[in-house]
Amino acid sequence: MIKVSHTPDLQLSTRLRLNTLIRLRWLAVFGQSAAVLVVAYGLEFPLQVSMCFALIACSAWLNLYLTFRFPATHRLDPYAALSILSFDSLQLSGLLFMTGGLTNPFALLLTVPVVISATSLPLRLTAVLGLVVMTAATLLTFYHLPLPWYPGVTLIMPYIYVGGVWVAVFSSIAFTALYAFRVADEARLLANALAATELVLQREQHLSALDGLAAAAAHELGTPLATITLVSKEMERALGNDPRYGEDVKLLRSQSERCREILKRLTSLSSEGEAHLARMPLTSLIEEVTAPHRDFGVSIKMEPGERIGTEPVSRRNPGVIYGLGNLVENAVDFARSKVRVGWSWNNETVSFRLADDGPGFPHEIIDRIGEPYMSTRQGGESGGGLGLGLFIAKTLLERSGAEITFFNSSDPGEGAIIEVTWPRAQFQAAAPADSFLGAA
Repeated sequence: MIKVSHTPDLQLSTRLRLNTLIRLRWLAVFGQSAAVLVVAYGLEFPLQVSMCFALIACSAWLNLYLTFRFPATHRLDPYAALSILSFDSLQLSGLLFMTGGLTNPFALLLTVPVVISATSLPLRLTAVLGLVVMTAATLLTFYHLPLPWYPGVTLIMPYIYVGGVWVAVFSSIAFTALYAFRVADEARLLANALAATELVLQREQHLSALDGLAAAAAHELGTPLATITLVSKEMERALGNDPRYGEDVKLLRSQSERCREILKRLTSLSSEGEAHLARMPLTSLIEEVTAPHRDFGVSIKMEPGERIGTEPVSRRNPGVIYGLGNLVENAVDFARSKVRVGWSWNNETVSFRLADDGPGFPHEIIDRIGEPYMSTRQGGESGGGLGLGLFIAKTLLERSGAEITFFNSSDPGEGAIIEVTWPRAQFQAAAPADSFLGAA
């Protein structure tokens, strides 16, 4: 079973790309400039234009500095990203101070830096930025210049309205940021788990390729070994019963013959046995995934079920072998004394059933079994929890066309049950047409 820490790696999964922040800030600079120009010269409302553009120029200057100081692919340390997002929040707060505070309809933009932080930074740093933004929003409730309005008219908003805007900003930060954090965190975990799945597949495919490498080695070594054998025969014929070298020459010849036999077996394994290893009847697949787990103090009972028609055969699939093997391993880990393995087939489906007499799956998380980093059976069991290993197994089996069901047995003395079902056509899709005819 593969064990991976539940805590995401901050060095890999929480680093924000600098170029992303630079582009977002340029968008903010152009948007803020357009808003100031429209209000001041389009609507002709009284506005501190020079002070507003001074704050906008600070953002533009920071963007230029970061663009020339760091490469476009640079990824920020979490604390550096927090500092830049805090600057953006304070710069926006300064613009709101000069344009009406929370009475300004653009006040909800205070939530944007917090949402960006939630998707890319650790939760504790996002909480710090949220505290900074809410402190600024609270100050803007009481301290701000009047909202730009028609000349000679002062628009005064009631405090209950301003309080409602404050609550809206707080609610947006709390719910939107939390939602964004959960979605981004699950996406990171899923990406890491899928990467681990690909590594497992590469390992299984590498092991499957070793047979071909052995055949290639046997072929390459055949010619020099034949030369050694020929020379040793000539030396034995020439030296005969020479007391000094006769026994050594005989030993050399016998060992060269032994090497030829070993290489012949390797070649035979690749040529004659390759088809046998590449095509697996269902019973051979069941035996291969259960055999490594028989000597761990838990009885594995084989219980074949309904068998209608010829036995289904598929091409050897490392993903299916690993997936079923992982399920059997987990069942043995959690079983008290026995595991029951069943299989069946008919003209429509191919099924695999696994049951143990362990504690079963907790009812509160049974619907979430198979999610990455989800531990499903906890406590004092020596097997540990089912997390990334089960996710990988489930992913590989579903990729082969299988449907997997997890549930607990209603019979006393039994625990968890897992059923894996393939459409027969899907199970046999990769098998050659002449594979194991009459293997029923």
